[in-house]
Amino acid sequence: MEQQWKKSLYVYVDQLNKGRVAPGIEPRQTTIKDPRFLDEQRTRFRRIAQWYNRRGITPLRGETGVRTLRTVRQNPDEVVADVALHSAFYYEKGGMTHREDVIESERLTFVRKDGNWEILNVERSVPERNAVRKVVETEPALRLSQWGEVLPAPRPSQPLLNRSVLRGVSGAREVRYRREEAAAYADRWWKDGNPEFEIFEVDCTNYVSQCLFAGGAPINYTGKRETGWWYKGYNGAQEWWSFSWAVSDSLQRYLSGDRSSGLRAEVVERPEQLMLGDVIQYDWDGNGHYQHSTIVTAFDAGGMPLVNARTVSSRHRFWDYKDSYAWTDRTAYRFFHINDYL
Repeated sequence: MEQQWKKSLYVYVDQLNKGRVAPGIEPRQTTIKDPRFLDEQRTRFRRIAQWYNRRGITPLRGETGVRTLRTVRQNPDEVVADVALHSAFYYEKGGMTHREDVIESERLTFVRKDGNWEILNVERSVPERNAVRKVVETEPALRLSQWGEVLPAPRPSQPLLNRSVLRGVSGAREVRYRREEAAAYADRWWKDGNPEFEIFEVDCTNYVSQCLFAGGAPINYTGKRETGWWYKGYNGAQEWWSFSWAVSDSLQRYLSGDRSSGLRAEVVERPEQLMLGDVIQYDWDGNGHYQHSTIVTAFDAGGMPLVNARTVSSRHRFWDYKDSYAWTDRTAYRFFHINDYL
């Protein structure tokens, strides 16, 4: 039975892959019988085709791998399975070939009808729209990669501390922000996350903060979650970190703040003003509350930034996220250029 329903899964993955490369073409074969999903996909693919045209890119090919994370329910006539889809998309712009990667998770309901398996329902969470819900866990949660593999628990660590803050030293010598190292860290840990740190259910800002730290941004340890920018590590079995370290809207407010030393940034008006290691934040509803954070890790042939993110793990994704299920026509952006010296 397992191989039979998986054939339907592979047809579905092939349809998604072809739709990414040729979004204006209706699939010849589909196993999806979810009318809501089909209507949403038609609207989405029309938008993506227009998006490609505005960006001046030519889709080349797509490669989508699928892995079953877990089977939630299984009987002779129905299977409910959680799957992870790793999509690599290749496109040409200005004579250059670019590749972007995105890993997304879905819950699919398969039913057997007249001897054939069909996909009756497609459920997709949109974690980019979620907030970090728990400040402190009573014990570390089980950590899974995007492919459902159990990751090692983070090792207890010493606090990452800004020594000048602890000693009350003012006028400390500024340090250069190492943009290339921040971007290299982002490319190293975009899929599964660095085991030295906690991995959150909504992990985008924790990941961006790690990248900034890898680039030399000094920790501002205050011991109070509401202030500073810090990750202390373990205190017993609990993790301690400032809201600005792990919550997108809090990091946005911290970067917007006026301070004379430490992690500082300048708000710029246009994405093409950004450099490697800079930060983009996303307000999906246009209500002034920022829900997602990314870091600039590359540029396309036209000089527009490409970004990395986690939660929905992404590598070298076009900055405006108009292919994201979180995006709306009310989406607002905030562009932060990190100071060269901190």
